[in-house]
Amino acid sequence: MCFHTELTSHIEPLDEAKRGLRLLAEAGMKKINISGGEPFLKPKFLGEIIKYCKKDLNLESTGIICNGSKVTEKWLDEYGQYLDIMGVSCDSFDDETNMRIGRSEKKKTVHTRSVFRVAEWCRDRGIMFKLNTVVLKYNWEEDMNYGIEELAPFRWKVFQVLLLEGKNKGPEALRNAQNMTITDEQFKAFLARHQSQKCLVPEDNKAMESSYLLVDEFMRFLNCEGGKKVPGRSILKVGVEAALKEAGWHTETFVERGGIFEWERKREEGLSW
Repeated sequence: MCFHTELTSHIEPLDEAKRGLRLLAEAGMKKINISGGEPFLKPKFLGEIIKYCKKDLNLESTGIICNGSKVTEKWLDEYGQYLDIMGVSCDSFDDETNMRIGRSEKKKTVHTRSVFRVAEWCRDRGIMFKLNTVVLKYNWEEDMNYGIEELAPFRWKVFQVLLLEGKNKGPEALRNAQNMTITDEQFKAFLARHQSQKCLVPEDNKAMESSYLLVDEFMRFLNCEGGKKVPGRSILKVGVEAALKEAGWHTETFVERGGIFEWERKREEGLSW
């Protein structure tokens, strides 16, 4: 389950968000991954959600996907004990490429340093570190092997850039990525260059389209079939079972893409919630 917040500035009140999460847990949710946007723009809210999912709902796995720039040791010291997986998005280890992609802050290329810093903090605290890379026009020829070997993520998700109407394609898109697409052959070439990395988990466009359960900031499942993200009815209003019928999620595709894996961090003996 991915809890996704991006298109609006809406944030569900904490109590309502917790109610929705409890409904999902009662329906069988075992793992949650919070992404964005940038989840760490609301660090307190994020921390309380992660804590609730692990301590109160007893989920097997809690995860976050972020860009790494807003993560702090203070946050990890307070909430890291409730976090299983920290995922950081990194599409390149080259500063110039990151500038072209848009991963920079006020024209400063600090992204790569943030990635390595967060990886170290996670290792120090026993949090599993994951890397996400989107392969597109500007990085498909890059050799990222040296950086991956240094970071040593337990899982490296490599995605082929996917166009979704209203998200990164079309007049309502926050950012247009239509000029960043690559061919299937170019994606395969990137994968072949990194095939020695045991942590590599590739996902092409077909695998991504219907293999994720996404919930938006209004607690609605997002149907990604047909190249769009179409929200259904809120689980807070109709319940999980009814909302799930509109989600466009296929169990077979989820299993085929490797959606089930060792997703719970090792904790000290006797530690319980």
